[in-house]
Amino acid sequence: MTKKFYAQALIEALTETAEEDPGFALIGRGILGHGAHAHFDKPLMERFGDRITDPPTSEGAVASMAIGAAMAGTRMFCHFGTASFTLEAVNQLIHEAGVAHSMSGGQIKVPLVFHMYHGLRRGGAGQHSSSPQSMYANNPGLQMIMPTTPRDAKGMLRAALKCDSPTLYIDHGALLGTEGEVPDEPYEVPLGRADIRREGSDITIVATSRAVLWAVEAAERLAAEGIDAEVVDPRSIVPLDAEAIVTSIRKTGRLVTVDEGYQMCSIGSEIAALAAERAMDALKGPVARVARPPVPVPFSPPLEEAMTPGPDRIIAAVKATFA
Repeated sequence: MTKKFYAQALIEALTETAEEDPGFALIGRGILGHGAHAHFDKPLMERFGDRITDPPTSEGAVASMAIGAAMAGTRMFCHFGTASFTLEAVNQLIHEAGVAHSMSGGQIKVPLVFHMYHGLRRGGAGQHSSSPQSMYANNPGLQMIMPTTPRDAKGMLRAALKCDSPTLYIDHGALLGTEGEVPDEPYEVPLGRADIRREGSDITIVATSRAVLWAVEAAERLAAEGIDAEVVDPRSIVPLDAEAIVTSIRKTGRLVTVDEGYQMCSIGSEIAALAAERAMDALKGPVARVARPPVPVPFSPPLEEAMTPGPDRIIAAVKATFA
């Protein structure tokens, strides 16, 4: 095991896949954005630059090209950049990639990973700060993963790249600089299995992506006040490890969900519904959801901070379930 940045782990998964599969190809440069960790993609570009297409900014065309190549048998990785702009390719993602296998009676496979960065980004405002995961989760045929740690970033991407189904890999730029232990040998993390980030007995906090970091921080602060919170990271949204989530809720008897998207029809709302359907008899208090308020994201950093579902709001929600 070696301690690595999330950004390093992500690029390692792509590099190893390119080494193992001579037919593997990528669309989109700047996979790590333009920040402090962008240089980690240099080895990938130097070794496999001939397999990387840098297209014009036209999300619909880019998605169509990637989908067509995947349908023709090329295993693909397609980087969009900002998740907000994938809305320009909704028709391709949902009505081409998502339904191809089913509508062809299983004859067409789409071995393709779409990569994008979601979430609040300090001044991204309304057009650069989308977290559209709940929108995409509502479309059968698309898998969706949201890793949080470097180990999961690499292992889940490797697993997704081996799938014959289209997968949305929804990242957060704020995770690129986080560090964690990563196995030295190639490995996969199976999709559809949640992970317990912190064991606890008093309340379950289910969070996704960057919100997992906030949930863990909130849990540590709550522990100092005598509240022992368990933090569950689904990691995979479609398929969802409902059993692990329900088991945790039944263990603690309380639930708070944390989602960086809007609360209406959010991933957190789905988890809350799961609790109502399968663990209502175990609940000792009301379920609380922590998410964005229903307003466009402001450009002002202080206003953006006010709408962020961070540790303070999580702690307040947890305490409310005990009232």
